[in-house]
Amino acid sequence: MKSQILKRRLGRTNLQVTELGFGAMDTPQAPEGKDTLLSAINLGVNFIDTARIYDGSEFLIGQILSSINRDDLIIASKTINRTCDGAQHDVDRSLSLMNLDSIDLYQLDDVAMEDWDFIIQENGALEGLKIAKYRGLINHIGISSHDLSLLNVAIESKLFDTVMIEYSAFYSETYNLTKKANQNDIGVIAMRPLGGSGRMTTLRTVMERNPAFDSISPSNLLEFVLSNPNIAVSIVGSRYPDRVKSNVKTVLDYKHLNEYEKEACKQAASKLFELL
Repeated sequence: MKSQILKRRLGRTNLQVTELGFGAMDTPQAPEGKDTLLSAINLGVNFIDTARIYDGSEFLIGQILSSINRDDLIIASKTINRTCDGAQHDVDRSLSLMNLDSIDLYQLDDVAMEDWDFIIQENGALEGLKIAKYRGLINHIGISSHDLSLLNVAIESKLFDTVMIEYSAFYSETYNLTKKANQNDIGVIAMRPLGGSGRMTTLRTVMERNPAFDSISPSNLLEFVLSNPNIAVSIVGSRYPDRVKSNVKTVLDYKHLNEYEKEACKQAASKLFELL
């Protein structure tokens, strides 16, 4: 077992991020939310991801940051605003809620192909983030999207320091995009590494109904993503401290899967819903 979570370089940002990141989207919705985030930080997770649209998330992070030494923490937030002024407003709001003077990474969130021409033009959101960076309010600019065509265009444009891409055993079609981004020194952040969309609830239901079911587990799914060398950090959302502890244990214990093991993981993931 490793003594601490390994770190990987987040592309040209040169930030050293832990392989496991903390997704704070749903954390405020649980009574244990504060303890959950503190647990992640205390266990060595140094990359915290949030967004303006995540209800109560930035406020919760601000409460935690005001009470701890955050020297090693890397904070990332996002905006769904598409205009220059709107993006700058969201940066200012994020800074206020999280009690920060600057934010390590700010991303344009959930960008679709139809948004592209607008966000990169004059008075678009990218210009707003560039202004915020010039003012010293943010350090790096990233983009998040579920649109594979858009992700390819964004990577080829080299306008962004990082790209957030969905990647998991359930959805591995984006592997070549993670590789392309890494080859261009663009930091790759994996979202939904455990599948998202209720798949963990489904998996736990299957495991309860089928005690002999052992072909896949949350640990296997996380190992699958950690075995992709193109990914710097995998963002796992958590509401409860025990889930954080379990994920950290996996990261400390895991070994990179070989090609046969990765294919077996994908096959088990594809068959999961058949067992319900």
